[in-house]
Amino acid sequence: MAEQLHPAAAHHLPMFITAPGETDVLMVVTAVILGLAVFGFGVLFLRLHTLPERVAHKAHKIQFEIVAILGLLALFTHMHIFWVAGLLLAFIDIPDFGGVLGRIAGSVERMAGLRPGAGADDVPEPGSAEPAPDRHGGESSTAKKPLRAVANRKELDHA
Repeated sequence: MAEQLHPAAAHHLPMFITAPGETDVLMVVTAVILGLAVFGFGVLFLRLHTLPERVAHKAHKIQFEIVAILGLLALFTHMHIFWVAGLLLAFIDIPDFGGVLGRIAGSVERMAGLRPGAGADDVPEPGSAEPAPDRHGGESSTAKKPLRAVANRKELDHA
């Protein structure tokens, strides 16, 4: 039994119109293209979203962590200002104050006649009148010698 077309139908149907019971090839191709486009757009969006973190990865640890937190805030709050702030912070080179301040602290400790790194041992606890013992269990080095005597000895060494 041959299928007969409806009298109002055109005699030559376009190729994208399928007969009943057959696979709609155009719909399958469109679904695959749509799925790949959504996946590609998602990958592109996430690569662009993590751009500040990838730039700041070469920077200092604290700067990288701040940029990463700003990126997460931007992702979860949908406020783009966090992403822009993270991007700007990633491109700014923050100077390393820790190294310079550490060198200054070491120099001041040497000028005071202390071993480098031992300056924190001599700081008394808040509210206590006694000097804190040093690492070796004895009295602190500043308790044995007055500060002025240590300063005078250093001044004589440099003269």
